[in-house]
Amino acid sequence: MKLFNEVPLAPDDAILGVVEAYKKDPRDPKVNLSIGIYSDANGQVPILNAVKAAEKYLYEHPTPKVYLPMSGLGSYVDCVQKLLFTEDHALYQEKRLATVQSLGGTGALKVGADFLHTIVPNSTVYVSDPTWNNHIAIFEGAGFKVARYPYFDPETKGVAFDKFYQFMETLPANSIVILHACCHNPTGADLTTEQWQKVAKLFKERDLIPFLDMAYQGFSKGIREDAESIHIFAEQNIPVFIATSFSKSFSLYSERIGALTVITSDAKEQERITSQLKTMVRAIYSSPPSYGAQIVHYVLADPTLRASWEQELAEMRDRIKDMRAKFVKLLNSKQDKIDFEFINQQAGMFSYSGLNADQVEKMKKDYAIYTVGSGRICIAALNDQNIELAADAVVNVL
Repeated sequence: MKLFNEVPLAPDDAILGVVEAYKKDPRDPKVNLSIGIYSDANGQVPILNAVKAAEKYLYEHPTPKVYLPMSGLGSYVDCVQKLLFTEDHALYQEKRLATVQSLGGTGALKVGADFLHTIVPNSTVYVSDPTWNNHIAIFEGAGFKVARYPYFDPETKGVAFDKFYQFMETLPANSIVILHACCHNPTGADLTTEQWQKVAKLFKERDLIPFLDMAYQGFSKGIREDAESIHIFAEQNIPVFIATSFSKSFSLYSERIGALTVITSDAKEQERITSQLKTMVRAIYSSPPSYGAQIVHYVLADPTLRASWEQELAEMRDRIKDMRAKFVKLLNSKQDKIDFEFINQQAGMFSYSGLNADQVEKMKKDYAIYTVGSGRICIAALNDQNIELAADAVVNVL
């Protein structure tokens, strides 16, 4: 087996490796605040009532398990477009949205990256500092050079907008910029409406290519509100790439259900772009699985189930906000070195806590509290049973 003699052992993934270490830890209690999965008040990943109803219907009305088209389940694709822009939006009415079903948000990024490499192969892709590490791997894997743009201000724990904007002013035309549409991962720090408007205008002026990653729609302010950045870019009448995922919002992590949508100039251009996206899909995985798409379609297309889903999503969003407030109150009541109020200003499932790698390691070693080396904490994994354990660990390593 000489072929494999020089193959090195790959390092653990920065997040999934922590999860594996957590599983092997025999201590009790222990708390996993690393991976981006929503847990309910009992520490369980919920199965939404709307999803249960859809699954019941699908079980009682079985269909042949044939291959889906390369673009995915047509009724699901239609629901994705209407969820992003509504049925009355001009982009939907004029058939200017090129959408393909994908293997989660990750698959959407991969399909988009491969397509972009066929039309602007010499462009550089820019990701926020910090960002979700897989952004870098996906676009480097597609053949792009990847660089970082300034984003997070460690002093304010918010967006370093002036540095961010000034950097964008220096980028050459056709630069590809990965933006977090809402609930920035890992920091939880988002741009304001006015800042998004200013950035979108700059992108049009400089011919920059926005690629918006929206994995957490509904976890900040609401379904429509969290798509605001996408609508702002759409108003500029420029090409926009959008990766969406239903892993979090439907609690369908294992179904890998997402979509890539590209805003085009007209229906004819949409047809051409869709054909190219299908070519990318064919080369990567040929066609997507149907079960998750059927669930999402059935829920979004049924008014009663749609209302049930929106209510359950709102409850998840509110529980995360409640955990943020309780966590901040505990942290600030137990020490006076740092004011953790910034956690309440961040949005979504995560908080960039400010903990360094040594403090994170000490939390794991001494208190069985697991988080990633960057200090990102999954607020959605906190509950009334583990929140004080987590707060005590943070305070003890400061």
